[in-house]
Amino acid sequence: MAEATRILLDESRIPRNWYNIVADLPVPPPPPLHPVTSEPVGPDDLAPLFPAELIEQEVSAERFPAIPESVRDVYRLWRPTPLVRARRLERSLGTPARIYYKYEGGSPSGSHKPNTAVPQAYYNARQGIRRLTTETGAGQWGSALAFACAQYGLECEVWMVRASYDQKPHRRSLMRVYGATVHASPSPVTSSGAGILAEYPESPGSLGIAISEAVEVAGSDPETRYALGSVLNHVLLHQTVIGEEAIEQMAAFGEAPDLIVGCAGGGSNFAGLTFPFLREKLAGRMDPVIRAVEPEACPSLTRGTYAYDFGDAAGFTPLLKMHTLGHGFIPDPIHAGGLRYHGMSPLLSHMYELGMFEAVARAQTECFEAGLRFARTEGIVPAPEPTHALAEVVAEALRCRETGEEKVILTALCGHGHFDLNAYDRYLSGEMEDFPLPQERIDTALAGLPGA
Repeated sequence: MAEATRILLDESRIPRNWYNIVADLPVPPPPPLHPVTSEPVGPDDLAPLFPAELIEQEVSAERFPAIPESVRDVYRLWRPTPLVRARRLERSLGTPARIYYKYEGGSPSGSHKPNTAVPQAYYNARQGIRRLTTETGAGQWGSALAFACAQYGLECEVWMVRASYDQKPHRRSLMRVYGATVHASPSPVTSSGAGILAEYPESPGSLGIAISEAVEVAGSDPETRYALGSVLNHVLLHQTVIGEEAIEQMAAFGEAPDLIVGCAGGGSNFAGLTFPFLREKLAGRMDPVIRAVEPEACPSLTRGTYAYDFGDAAGFTPLLKMHTLGHGFIPDPIHAGGLRYHGMSPLLSHMYELGMFEAVARAQTECFEAGLRFARTEGIVPAPEPTHALAEVVAEALRCRETGEEKVILTALCGHGHFDLNAYDRYLSGEMEDFPLPQERIDTALAGLPGA
């Protein structure tokens, strides 16, 4: 009998609980601070932006919070997702390594983002909220939240980073199909956006700017709340359904990973895959190396500073202790728009400081080269974001070819690239640029850190 290529779980195996890694950390993460008082923020400080149940999840140390049945019912549209062995990729590389990927691109919006968009919409609807605002980089998060809002009868208003708004017109079309209103950010409809446009009319935008606009609107309307697609603890919590399923599926293959690789911008995909495996590692049941991969044009983990900083460009958010390039940093317009964020998740930043995982940065042309190899062997066109992880997977597999090691490598293919074909066109035509980041740009942005 032929060996299995993919493991599919029955929908009864959709996790019933998320996993909160804070419960198992040796040192608790530093709290967010109020930008005026420098005191830890409390629930009342966050209430204008988030519903009470999400605030509770943000600060909770409960190890296994239950997933509401209403959320699991929507999850059934695409979960559990398949775990696939990339046999054709292995053969093309001539490697003894065994490569597995958890494929999240079969969700309604084509990425892992609905894993948190659905519970965020659910908790807001339970509290009687009428509208959600948000930012989006590549458009994966914006389309996921638009879909989730449609499930619970909420309005959705999205500020999409201008560079991606121009690069990915069909992503904004998908948001509108799901019922959302979409603005290019910076936009003239907010005071923060209008101020930036007045000073920099051709601004390509950034996630920090788009967050400022969405937060500004949410904070001024008692029937509106803000939803975030990455970075915060409750977002990373919701994504752990990826890793929980993957643990069961790897066991069905009879394997345990030696290396787990994930792309990291704000951190939701990387955390969702790795946190359940880190639980097993902390308990001594397995010992994988865990590696985050970020773009060389926006390398918050590998070249940023671990410090308190604003999560947005205008300084509307609490101060978060994270690896940051400075909240005023404007990344170059790489096609992996979902990785163009000036900071890394505070929880992941804390864990990185504890030495719980590694991080590397890669250029976008080598990432797209890996994406093409994957598409031509495995048949799935990856979104630009997971091509960063694929580039590291390919490099590791080639190292195994040289050493003869039969490593088991696991990654998360967090979304498909069907809306990113113009980016692949640019790569194939030789027009794609790399953006190695000069240190002076980082230094300039970090000079604007609070208290610097």
